[in-house]
Amino acid sequence: MKIESIQVGMPTAYYQGEQSAIHKQVVHGPVHVAYDNLSGDKQADLSVHGGRDKAVYVYPREHYSYWQQPVGLLRTARLKLPDNPCGSFGENLTLSGLTEDNVYIGDTFSCGDVILQVTQAREPCWKLALKFKQKKLVLWVISSGYTGWYMRVLQQGEISAGMPLTRVEQGCTDWSVRHCNQLYHAKKLNRDKLQSVLACAALSESWRVSFTKRLAYYDQHATSAGD
Repeated sequence: MKIESIQVGMPTAYYQGEQSAIHKQVVHGPVHVAYDNLSGDKQADLSVHGGRDKAVYVYPREHYSYWQQPVGLLRTARLKLPDNPCGSFGENLTLSGLTEDNVYIGDTFSCGDVILQVTQAREPCWKLALKFKQKKLVLWVISSGYTGWYMRVLQQGEISAGMPLTRVEQGCTDWSVRHCNQLYHAKKLNRDKLQSVLACAALSESWRVSFTKRLAYYDQHATSAGD
């Protein structure tokens, strides 16, 4: 498990007055990791990205081979990616050895002096689809489960590409990033699962609010049905 590449970027004009920092640049050498973001990195819309719970966005290097696979009758790649695709999904850290299947909500990793904790899966948005000019990309990312994930910074410090990551604390073993993501996008509510994921103390506040509302909705309608 190691950092393959580090990327940062500042918000710039993107589309119809909207800004985005999805076009990130590779950092060569050490970069400081603060509680809110990496040095040289900011988010355009803090309502959906950034903040303490989503300070660092991580994406597995292994997934890019999936997006480059030829599909369809014309056998063209799902996405046209550069020779070095690291950072293509707007991630700060491109990692190897970790995926949504073996990373859990609350997992804590050390990298040098920096300590990071997994909080939620990434929610892909229209800006990612626009970047690749592929309207179906948001659906593809969600359905594939290749979303990447967000991490909060528990201890600040400096990191560099090539540094190893060490899992120093196991999170909620019932809730891998993939499993949590599936629950988030599920059409049918499940009370037991909602209660279980809400028991994960490290879950991001935004997803906690969302799951709490769904649980309340479930209980309200279950009570109404029993009247």
